[in-house]
Amino acid sequence: MPLCEMMLTLGSEITMTIQLRRYEVEAGGLQRLAAWFPTIAAVRDKYGFKIEFAYADTENSEFVWAVSYPGDIEAFESALAVYNESPERADAFDGFSSPVAQMHLSYITPAADLG
Repeated sequence: MPLCEMMLTLGSEITMTIQLRRYEVEAGGLQRLAAWFPTIAAVRDKYGFKIEFAYADTENSEFVWAVSYPGDIEAFESALAVYNESPERADAFDGFSSPVAQMHLSYITPAADLG
């Protein structure tokens, strides 16, 4: 599935890229994922990412959140590669049995920018 680029300009100088992350979660795993999420959010923060929001959709057993990073998609993906290989991320996942069955990831843009 192609990714849609999100370039949010704040003022006229700062560009942010935002990635929407929607996780389908195994039955009974949503509370465990939500309880663990602050652990990984702190690691993301250390690597320059900002969690824009995080919501649990209990009706559909989904965890939906958005993460941003200053710059364009290339900057986001470069930072993501560093984060993914970090010892802090590895530590955060150590001993955590992820209940995520499937991930849906995309870059998003404000609907107001489409009109």
